[in-house]
Order: sequence, then structure tokens, then C-alpha cells
Amino acid sequence: MSDVIKLLPDSVANQIAAGEVIQRPASVIKELVENAIDACAKKVDIYLKDAGRTLIQVVDNGQGMSATDARLAFERHSTSKIRNAEDLFSLHTMGFRGEALASIAAISQVELRTKKKGEELGTRLLISASTCEGQEACACSEGSNFKIKNIFFNVPARRKFLKSNQVELSNIIREFEKLALVNHDVEFTLTHNERLMYKLLPGTFKQRIVALFGNAMDTQMLPVTVDTSLVQIDGFISRPENARKRNTLQYLFVNGRYMRHPYFHKAIQMSYSGLIPEDEQPNYFLSFTVEPETIDVNIHPTKTEIKFENEMPIWQILSAAVKESLGRFSSAPTIEFDVEGAPDIPVYDKSRPCEMPPSGVDPSYNPFKATGRKSYPNPTTNWEELYRNFEKKASQQQEIADVESEPEIREESVWRESEDTRETEGLSYMQIKERYIILPVQSGLMMIDQHRAHLLVLYSKFLSQIDSNSVSSQNVLFPEVISLSPSQSIILAELETELENLGFGLSRLGGNEWSVTAMPFTMESADVNEVIRSVIDAVENGGEDPASILNRRVALSVARNAAIKYGRVLNVSEMEQLVADLLRLPNPNYTPDGKRVLYILPMDSITKNFQ
Repeated sequence: MSDVIKLLPDSVANQIAAGEVIQRPASVIKELVENAIDACAKKVDIYLKDAGRTLIQVVDNGQGMSATDARLAFERHSTSKIRNAEDLFSLHTMGFRGEALASIAAISQVELRTKKKGEELGTRLLISASTCEGQEACACSEGSNFKIKNIFFNVPARRKFLKSNQVELSNIIREFEKLALVNHDVEFTLTHNERLMYKLLPGTFKQRIVALFGNAMDTQMLPVTVDTSLVQIDGFISRPENARKRNTLQYLFVNGRYMRHPYFHKAIQMSYSGLIPEDEQPNYFLSFTVEPETIDVNIHPTKTEIKFENEMPIWQILSAAVKESLGRFSSAPTIEFDVEGAPDIPVYDKSRPCEMPPSGVDPSYNPFKATGRKSYPNPTTNWEELYRNFEKKASQQQEIADVESEPEIREESVWRESEDTRETEGLSYMQIKERYIILPVQSGLMMIDQHRAHLLVLYSKFLSQIDSNSVSSQNVLFPEVISLSPSQSIILAELETELENLGFGLSRLGGNEWSVTAMPFTMESADVNEVIRSVIDAVENGGEDPASILNRRVALSVARNAAIKYGRVLNVSEMEQLVADLLRLPNPNYTPDGKRVLYILPMDSITKNFQ
């Protein structure tokens, strides 16, 4: 019987490793920039073509490599950053596994030009799909210059799953933001298709935040500083009034490395309890400094999941630091009254009698008595008739008050339904808690969620208008200005034509600010800012969508923001129209995102509860 276990060729093993380390062009940039930082670079230039599909070039002025080091750098598990297993617990560099360059070379065509400081000539190395195609001496600048061409050219299945250029560029910018934030003493530039998108000069942490996310951040942030024997925390949190429902800027770093830590995020969120609504979250930019041996970064290939040895004490320190910052810098301003020139108010003395000023009232004055200056009509003398009219009006007012004081549950027999086996004459509508509509049907009681019902009705209506190309829009009196992040602005630029076909009017004001000049009639009183942002989120998180799927996302976003909100009192005619529109739909049971719209409580269950 022949042996079945074989060693994988290096090219195959590298492609498997690339599946964990290199997921998209943004992963390549992350690995190359981290290597540049580890090489003590103080300037990093990034050049892209077609969102990294065609070219990713990273140029740094770091230490550079010798000819031998340049060749060995692309071998698996070759690294200059650790020597033994114990070094994993005292890491001071971003990379340490020695897999990144080998993984990149396995799925792309690589050209490297590098020269060590003080040497006359550098090295040029060509690698394609893990195969070295040539190495020679060349003249180049000190540092390293990586060109990664045609990513996933030899793995068509992986290349097929790349998203649109705008989505991939958005992911690159998000990765770029993390790297630029934590390395604020390094100069960065980012150029896409020969257009300079970022030029970030070295500066403080706060200056880098403002350079990336706009000048408005300068006044929205509160400093956080704490230094203990376990951890040092420095950074900024947003004021409570600047919390967001979506697109929050939340960044945690430890020892110069970006991390995702839900436990610490919860500590920050809980510190804002009572200061912001439950559906909003604060922005924060916090950097942790701990002893390297107290954390483990070797959990996931992306190295963003970090395990802390002193997690609970750090949680308490973080929570206390955030609360202290909020209490120190977010206190309510005092009200100072201008009392200059105001009259003095005498102090009350109970021993002195209270003297009332003369009222100037003439006790002999009678408005019904004619005077020499003006005559008044004679007053009514039929007192019995006047009293009867008074009683009649009082009775009418009491009837009106009785009607207005009835409970919020309203019912009226105005709707007739005939569908399948249900047929009810004089159907009653009731609204409970300004949230649910209840009406009897032959099989029991039908309960309808008014917000979800209206959402489904609007969604179907708007989608039918899209399918028939009959969407009508209306110009807004005061255009809505939306400030987006660079990655969101790129997504909106991609969606501009589609959104205009759906009835939106968009105009770019410059930078990352957009103006909404028109919106679909269906939106009514919806928050257009929230609609646009939710559509961007849907595309950004869901990837590249066909036009039909994008239309459904837009229709759902519009319907969700324009639908009747909970807490709104509906009159009988509104409930009648809503229920009628809902039951005309082919599937009125669930919203497009799978939430239940209506529920029927069977008559048998009702009867059983009274036995």
C-alpha cells in the first residue's frame, strides 16, 4: 500500500498561508507598512492603481536590506525580529512570524529594490508566484521599494471574490487610517491612480486625528491620561453630545499596534451610561502601553486580537479614566446673570407691616351704567333664558371632555375584509401603547407592528417605482450637507449615479462633504443624512452588489427612515389605510430583513386562558 501523506510544495504551502494573512489589497499594505515601521522608516509613500488590483507600491526610507537578506526575506518563517519562542512574549515589533512576504510573493508578481544605509549599490529582486526570476545589483535610494503587481493573478477564485475598486479602496483607507494614527511621528502619503489622497506630516496624536478626520474633531475630543504600574493610557474620547448612531470612529492601540477588544469597548460604552442614548456610541482614540510580556499577540494571523494578562484590572482603570475625563471636561456651564443697572430688591422683614400701594380703583364705577362720555347697551334682563343657555353649553363641554379623556385604545367599525375563509363585517381597529394595531379576524386576534407594517408598505411601493423607472423626486428648500470620512466618500461617489436614478440629488462640495439637493417623494419626513449613511454602510459591508440588490438596499433604507415611528398616535382612518395596504401585499408577514410584521393569536388560545 502506497504512502498517502506527502509534503506540500512551498508554492502551495505559501498560498495556504496567504489565505490567512493576505485577504485583500488592504492586507498587503498593512504588512508592508508594518515592515517599514519596524525598519525605523520616518517616511512611507504608498502608490495604488485600480485600488491595488494592478499595483501596490510601498516606498520607505528605513534601514534597507542586503542582497542576502532581500532573498531570504521571502522564505517562509524567515525573520529578523525573533530568535526563539521566548521572544514572542517580549515583542517590540509589528511583525514576527516571517510569513507576510512569502504569502505576498505566492499570489502576486513582486519587484523589490532595496539598499542599506551607507552602501553604494542596492539589490533588485524579481519574484512571481514564489518563483525567483532574477536578482541583480542596481542603483536605488536607501530603504526599500516594494512593487506588488497583479494580486491573485494565479488564484482566479480568490481574485473573483475581490469587491469593486471603490469598496477595496475604502478598505485600504481604513487600514491606512489605523497605521497612520498609531505612527503619528511618521510622514505618510497615499496616492491612488496618480491622485494624491493623503499627505500626513509628523505630529502629535491629536494633530494626526484632526488631519485624518477633519478639523471638527479638534473641538469634539476630551483628553484621557492615566499612568499606573499596570498600564499607561493616553488618547482622546468624544464629548457625549458628539456620539453617533453609525460610522463611529473607535480605535484602540496597544504598544503601537491596532487591536480589537470588545471587553474594553464595553468598559468605554458603560462609562457613557446615562449621558448618551442607548442607540448611539462615542468616538474614541486610546493607546495602551503595557509590558510586552503581559500580552499575547500570537492569537490570530491578523494580530488584531490581543490577550491581556491583567484584563480585569485594566478594565477598571480604563473605566475610571474615561469617567474622570467626562466629569472633568464635560461639566455643565454655569449661568451668569447680568445684574448691572438692575434695581435693588429690598430684603423682606416680617416685623414690618405689609403696605400695599394704592390700587386706583373707583368703587362707584359701573360699566353697565351710562356716563356722560359713552353709553353702554342695557344688560340682559331675561335671567332664566341666560341660565338655560349656560347649562346647555356646560353640558356640551362635558361631553367633549368625556370623549377626550377616553383611553388611548381606539376602536371603530369601519373596515370590511373578505379574504379566503375570513369575512368580518364591522371590523374594529385598536391601537395599544402607540405601537401595535389589534383587530379581530375569524381565527382570533391579529396584532400588527405599526412601524414594521408601514416599513413593508413603503418598501414595496418604492421598489415598484424603481422597477418601473417612475421614481419622482422633489427639490429640498435647504440642502442637507453630509460630512463623510474619506472611505465613505469613495463609496458615495460610486453610488452617485444609482442614487440619482432613485430620486436623490447629490452634489460634491469639495473634500469629503456632499450636498443633498433632492430626495424621493416617498421619503416624506425621513432623515436623509441617516438614509445616505445607511446605504453606504450596506454597500461597504456587503461588498459589490448588482443593481437590483443595490436598489433593494436603498429601498429598505428609505423605508426604514420614513416609516411611522413608535409612539405616534394613529387615528382610525390611518389604521384602516395602513392595514388595508399591508394585507394587499403578497407576503405581509415579514419585513425584508426578516422581522415579523403581524401575528395572529388563535381563538383556541384565548378560550383556553379563560378555562
